[in-house]
Amino acid sequence: MTDPLQRFEADRPHLRAVAYRMLGSLSDADDAVQEAWLRLQRSDVDGVANLTGWLTTVVGRVCLDILRSRAARREEPLELHLPDPVIVADNGVEPEHAAVLADSVGLALLVVLETLAPAERLAFVLHDLFGVPFDEVGRLVGRSSDAAKMMASRARHRVRGEAPKPDADPGRHRAVVDAFLAASRGGDFDALVALLDPDVVLRAESAGRGVETVRGGAEVAGRALLYSRFSTASVERVLVNGTAGLLSVQDGRPAGLLAVTVVNGLIVEIDVIADPERLARLL
Repeated sequence: MTDPLQRFEADRPHLRAVAYRMLGSLSDADDAVQEAWLRLQRSDVDGVANLTGWLTTVVGRVCLDILRSRAARREEPLELHLPDPVIVADNGVEPEHAAVLADSVGLALLVVLETLAPAERLAFVLHDLFGVPFDEVGRLVGRSSDAAKMMASRARHRVRGEAPKPDADPGRHRAVVDAFLAASRGGDFDALVALLDPDVVLRAESAGRGVETVRGGAEVAGRALLYSRFSTASVERVLVNGTAGLLSVQDGRPAGLLAVTVVNGLIVEIDVIADPERLARLL
């Protein structure tokens, strides 16, 4: 049998991908994986036939504890918070991000996952995204297999109803992003509206101000023209969770990130993070 600690290192990218989808935070995901490592060192796994499955459920249990702790600390509903994006240069994916981006999990999906109850999120992520049996999911949340199925079903319904499925063609997506940049820089309101779905949603997060949400093609186009950081700063093309995006850079430091979700050639969601300190931690 392969040494368990060697197997853990081989499984680390997979475990990080599980934790990232569960938590929406890269730093918390790393903490959860590290906790799984510590639990592995304290456990006798000689009789474990599927160590990857065992580690996956351990990470799931750790993540569930973190999600429940987050919920317990909230005295009132938490304001919308954009999950951590995975940002890489648009010229290749760095190895440590490969598993996280393997199925191009988008910010649109992660935003919806943030609205789920902890047990529902675990049931959906572990079963629907990673194939963990409902019997095991039920044990993790202290419920029956049938109850786990119901939780996953509720989460699945929410995801299907609220998380748009992006176009699969990366070239088409990149062309839309480039056209958005050109229209913004040129102050072309009509061209911007033509790129936007009539029901487009813009979520913009800035340091200390939470997330502002704007809806509708004309409203979002007008707001886009105000984002001078994407028209006057240096702009780099990046991949944001596997799809084309834009990173603005001022004085050699990241100033803002723009990520879009494109469906049928139109932008249906725009996520903007204008928090230089947060972006510096993510890059």
